[in-house]
Amino acid sequence: MTQSSQASAVPASGPVDTSKRNWILTTAAVGGAGAAAVAVPFVSTFQPSERAKAAGAAVEVDISALKPGEKLTVEWRGKPVWIIKRTPEQLESLKKTEAQLADPKSERNPAELTPAYARNANRSIKPEVLVAVGICSHLGCSPIDKFQTGAQPSLPDDWGGGFLCPCHGSTFDMAGRVFKNKPAPDNLEVPPHMYLSDNKLVIGEDKKA
Repeated sequence: MTQSSQASAVPASGPVDTSKRNWILTTAAVGGAGAAAVAVPFVSTFQPSERAKAAGAAVEVDISALKPGEKLTVEWRGKPVWIIKRTPEQLESLKKTEAQLADPKSERNPAELTPAYARNANRSIKPEVLVAVGICSHLGCSPIDKFQTGAQPSLPDDWGGGFLCPCHGSTFDMAGRVFKNKPAPDNLEVPPHMYLSDNKLVIGEDKKA
């Protein structure tokens, strides 16, 4: 597993918010058993001002350098938005988790949490690319990556990869769908987004989607 990250401080709102400091402009590369830090390039041709971002301005992202198994995080409306290029194995794992999920078809609060173009098995426009807000629907903590499969602390023995909220133990699969009997009531939010080209997308607008 390889990982590179940058972090920006955000105001703490309580004891469960400390993990939020880790999500601003973070890139994480997930691979095999070995681990080494590498820099994952991030290029954006559109850089709105802080005031514009706070008001909800769209953010343009270049994902040309994103490789299968890697995750890029950008900020939109003060929220961490994850962009993950899923591997074929990670996409295949989505078929195996449906019976264990609380809302496998994203039917709860669809207008608020899942745009029509993401109400599919992959919760995405492109099957391999997941775009999701990295905030747990329970108390606003930021889940951590648990892309490695198999038994590990706080996860089931048949874990197929996904995300774990360290605050209260909610788990999500590689499409951001929450598992049953967890504190989080909903799946992770899919924000409005659209592709300008194969390698450029806009977070915060979906006029062409």
